[in-house]
Amino acid sequence: MSDATIPKVNSGDAAEGDMGQRYLAAGKSVAMRLWQDEQPGEPKPPTARDYETVGYVIAGRAELHAGGQVVALNPGDSWAVPKGASHTYRILEAFTAVEATAPPAQSHGRDQA
Repeated sequence: MSDATIPKVNSGDAAEGDMGQRYLAAGKSVAMRLWQDEQPGEPKPPTARDYETVGYVIAGRAELHAGGQVVALNPGDSWAVPKGASHTYRILEAFTAVEATAPPAQSHGRDQA
């Protein structure tokens, strides 16, 4: 017997957010999203979000600017941005990463650009 309450999301069919992210599986307390083939460019203005973010780089390179630090992000690296921390990313090379957000970024307008 299978449990129909277990969500499954194929990244190719996932809903796309305003910033280009694809929303993957989400529970009540945590959600995943995919940033795929983000292209190099200048960083967007810093933002502070009402959720904690952890991420993992699949491909490409970027810089995370937060709290006066610049953190190089390369394939195989993971990172964490605390809830409410002002931050931005600078994409250096076509970038693909998966992030988890707690609480879920796409709920209650938390992920608005």
